[in-house]
Amino acid sequence: MSLFANLFYEESASGIMLRAMPLLIFILAVVAIAYRYYSAFIAAKVLALDDKNETPAHRLNDGKDYTPTNKWVLFGHHFAAISGAGPLIGPVLALQFGYAPGLFWLVIGVCLAGAVQDMTVLCASVRFNGRSLAEIARQELGSWASHILSLATVVIVIIALAGLGFVVVKALGGDEVEYARGTIITAPPNGEFKWEYIDTGASGYYTTVVLCPAGSTITFPRDKDKDGKIITHANDTIKVHRPEEFIIRFPQEIPPLRKELRLLEGSKEIIKGSSWGLFTIAATIPIALLVGFYMYRVRPGKILEASILGGVLVIAATIVGAWIPGSAIEKWFLLTKTQTIWALCIYGFVASVLPVWMLLLPRDYISSFLKIGTIALLIVGTIIANPVLNHPPMNPAFQESGPTFDGSVFPFVFICVMCGAISGFHALVASGTTPKMIDKESHIRTIGYGAMLMEGMVGVVALIAAAALPVPLYYDINVSQADMKKYQPALVKLYSDLGLDQKQVNDPLHQVQADSLQHLKLSQVEEMVGGETLRGRTGGAVTLAVSMALIFTKALEWTALPIQAIIKYWYHFAIMFEALFILTTIDAGTRIARFILQDALSRFHPKFSDTAWLPGSVIATALVTAGWGWLIANGTIQTIWSMFGVANQLLAVAALAVVTTMLFNRGKGQYAWITLLPMLFITTTTMYAGGLMIKKFIYADNWVSITLTFFIMLSVALLLLIAIGRWLGVMFKK
Repeated sequence: MSLFANLFYEESASGIMLRAMPLLIFILAVVAIAYRYYSAFIAAKVLALDDKNETPAHRLNDGKDYTPTNKWVLFGHHFAAISGAGPLIGPVLALQFGYAPGLFWLVIGVCLAGAVQDMTVLCASVRFNGRSLAEIARQELGSWASHILSLATVVIVIIALAGLGFVVVKALGGDEVEYARGTIITAPPNGEFKWEYIDTGASGYYTTVVLCPAGSTITFPRDKDKDGKIITHANDTIKVHRPEEFIIRFPQEIPPLRKELRLLEGSKEIIKGSSWGLFTIAATIPIALLVGFYMYRVRPGKILEASILGGVLVIAATIVGAWIPGSAIEKWFLLTKTQTIWALCIYGFVASVLPVWMLLLPRDYISSFLKIGTIALLIVGTIIANPVLNHPPMNPAFQESGPTFDGSVFPFVFICVMCGAISGFHALVASGTTPKMIDKESHIRTIGYGAMLMEGMVGVVALIAAAALPVPLYYDINVSQADMKKYQPALVKLYSDLGLDQKQVNDPLHQVQADSLQHLKLSQVEEMVGGETLRGRTGGAVTLAVSMALIFTKALEWTALPIQAIIKYWYHFAIMFEALFILTTIDAGTRIARFILQDALSRFHPKFSDTAWLPGSVIATALVTAGWGWLIANGTIQTIWSMFGVANQLLAVAALAVVTTMLFNRGKGQYAWITLLPMLFITTTTMYAGGLMIKKFIYADNWVSITLTFFIMLSVALLLLIAIGRWLGVMFKK
């Protein structure tokens, strides 16, 4: 019985806690069954895929956008293009509700909704010469539907790219962490601070470099409940174990203090960006250019050779990246938030204008090695480590709202967890670059349904890895310093309900051991990952990187190697992995948005319809990148991610409505339920969530978000009315 318990669950003061391994194996089995039977049914009966049908990649081959591509190379491109921030970040943020809601939605959604959408839209686009979703709507629903969908899609894609790009900026660029008022930094008895002002008020702030000696402590403020009892936040005092440099922006000038510093309201710590991650990401660009020329110009058709070349160079870049921090060239890879946004926009612009074979396709292909390999490694690592899921299945503390996502579990779990279950953005990829490169119709099943199932598993392992984190550690990272006071009472009650009293949470005797990961404190983890500042690093990227690093550490403890000494490499590898995961969606998404916008602008100037026309490409790409770049610069993770979720899901509604219409028009209305049922469910949850969000935006006086959200909801509602009219017309015509 004890062996059974060790494999499947663990008993604690709060009850029985499940382990990850049996849950993950069960989900893998469900996904395998869905691919084997449900996708086969759709391919054979609903879509009637036939390799005798010539694909547009052959019929319209131009060597630029239309080009027959090896199935696995295209699978890598498609998976890289669709797999962005959503399946990584959404489940981590939704963990505030407990792990059960997000996990159920991921598994059910990906099998019955997301993979169905991707496969049917990809097939529709292949049958329509690789045309966009808006062009398919024109053929199936008429010009009005096409105009509405085109305008809505451009807005949705810009919002989606802003949501994806925001996470890249949080992972790679510099950041500002606001301290709670009353935070105290204290020097040890035998030491004192050293000060150097680097900005004396010219920007409205006084920026200071404070060198804290080893042994300094940072004490965060405590609050009192209504009875006057002190409420202690978990890990409210952390110790600086070695000399550390803090860059702090003060709202007003204060004299240099040598022993104790009490931070004023509005004081912020300036966090440096990730030079390691940025170097590796930057290195993939010339590597992709090299692989592209090798694959298509030097040794055409030598896929294996190009794969080995690209894989070796990416691994080498990852290893070399470890030498960048602290080196003479580190300053070139330490970017501020603004600089990172500019770099991201420039990259998106260039990648969208260049021929697809030159950068986009080879970069996504070689990136897929790292993506798929890391996810496979994380799945295997999770099975071997078999960690306890420390978080509760349902978290009563934050069912209505919480620090990571401002909304109730229903309907917002379906908005927060999107791409891993269903994503309208995928419909743009499935009707954008991918259908122009499909070699045979039978590949539609593998690429459309299969790649989406893999993305669903990305979301599952991200959620499980985060759920294995110690509960106090998760909230220490995800509660900003400014919001600490707001969430302290709920957190203290949560820890009490879980049997984590304050003595246990703050016990200094807990050592950094791989077999006691559930007891790690924030200060210990910060030291383990190389002195990174983790407290208050909201947004999900840092949380997932810590989760992955701890999973890999636990999985390899049986080797007796000094695994804990290299956990910082796991952490920085995970940060780089997340950024690469997202960046490959940025380039494909910008290109797709460019296609859609050029199609819309062709009504004013016919030459815009030619995607090879350089002035048109430049103008459309500039407008798209400027749009999502502005949103990143002026938004927050709370506003952008929730708006991204609603926009993304409503685009899925539109895509499912279009392919449902295609089934009715082709005399296959008896199979329309496979797209109609998920469409009705997502319409209900997303429209409800959108209405609640508009109400919140009104209270916050956020008229940009109000306008964009209302426009998308209205556009999709009009498209649905047109589609329903067509369905009824076809049915009654019979």
